[in-house]
Amino acid sequence: MANTPYPESYYAASANAVPPRPALQDDVETDVCVIGAGYTGMSSALFLLENGFKVTVLEAAKVGFGASGRNGGQIVNSYSRDIDVIERTVGPKQAQLLGQMAFEGGRIIRERVARYNIQCDLKDGGVFAAMTAKQMGHLESQKRLWERFGHTQLELMDQRRIREVVACDQYVGGMLDMSGGHIHPLNLALGEAAAVESLGGTIYEQSPAVRIERGANPVVHTPQGKVRAKFIIVAGNAYLGNLVPELAAKSMPCGTQVITTEPLGEELARTLLPQDYCVEDCNYLLDYYRLSGDKRLIFGGGVVYGARDPANIEAIIRPKMLKAFPQLKDVKIDYAWTGNFLLTLSRLPQVGRLGDNIYYSQGCSGHGVTYTHLAGKVLAEALRGQAERFDAFADLPHYPFPGGQLLRTPFAALGAWYYGLRDKFGY
Repeated sequence: MANTPYPESYYAASANAVPPRPALQDDVETDVCVIGAGYTGMSSALFLLENGFKVTVLEAAKVGFGASGRNGGQIVNSYSRDIDVIERTVGPKQAQLLGQMAFEGGRIIRERVARYNIQCDLKDGGVFAAMTAKQMGHLESQKRLWERFGHTQLELMDQRRIREVVACDQYVGGMLDMSGGHIHPLNLALGEAAAVESLGGTIYEQSPAVRIERGANPVVHTPQGKVRAKFIIVAGNAYLGNLVPELAAKSMPCGTQVITTEPLGEELARTLLPQDYCVEDCNYLLDYYRLSGDKRLIFGGGVVYGARDPANIEAIIRPKMLKAFPQLKDVKIDYAWTGNFLLTLSRLPQVGRLGDNIYYSQGCSGHGVTYTHLAGKVLAEALRGQAERFDAFADLPHYPFPGGQLLRTPFAALGAWYYGLRDKFGY
């Protein structure tokens, strides 16, 4: 049987030790079968176990193998499309409910870390960095918008103030969100998996779901076993493949690239990011970076539509890093990797139910660390019969990509090229 290891990333190299988990080699029965042991799956499983459900998790590779263990590690509030866009799309009533949930994911992460003593280098503070006056104006509007929904841990920063928190001369200002922050993303997933098991949940690794047998008591088949359940939660996101064809039609896997430097030492690291906040700029094709627990710079950016792996990740990302921090020109890159996230045409998450007993959440569109933790709570509520918040997401309109699966990649790349030009010329 194939054994899929973690990619060669900094996160995998510095992951906390965990016991090996078996592959499913039997027929089992459970209340809920969760497909995917990333953040959506782990969050769902935890909330369900805390409410008395029997839960079995199937993972095709290892816990956190996909985006949950490869992302930039930044706790960023709201959604990939902000609440004002949602309000224009669906009206004030639905937007009010979605707006109230927009800042919940970060709180869930911190509660999990505290309750289950998860060692994941949690740090508070995230910076949105403006490169133009227009972007700064957008941040001013965003602050007013978020405060309208009760989010008040925000500070606008002028050019002098942002230089105090990041040693980069590209920025004209920014916004600091103290409820943002950053974590070691794989260690967060591993800690949540240990919490799932501490509550009696079962996780099978190297156990891909190859077929779902739908019906009153659905069955999920793996290469060497099957799980019969009352409910199924599909939480594979960009790594789901065509297991559920109707979900694949309205989404597209995309790749993002990350590099990690050698350890910089305390002194150099502190000159770059004195308060140890994470940073993302305000471009459409944005760059993001932060310090690791052992004082490396983790720097990511770029999008590859269709989720192809670039031949030379360092060649793509290192110039972006040096543009922000030319003082790192002689620093060695120790790790470079890519990971996939799932993009939707609206850039809003897709949540719903197939039949009476198959639930799903997918399509975080690059904004998944906080949303996935909220999604797990919302899915668990729905299985308990409390569907108001689930319905607020499920009622969002979604459409297939123009041209179907054959043309979705070139159309999306063309759109990215257009927005990249807008970023370049400051529109």
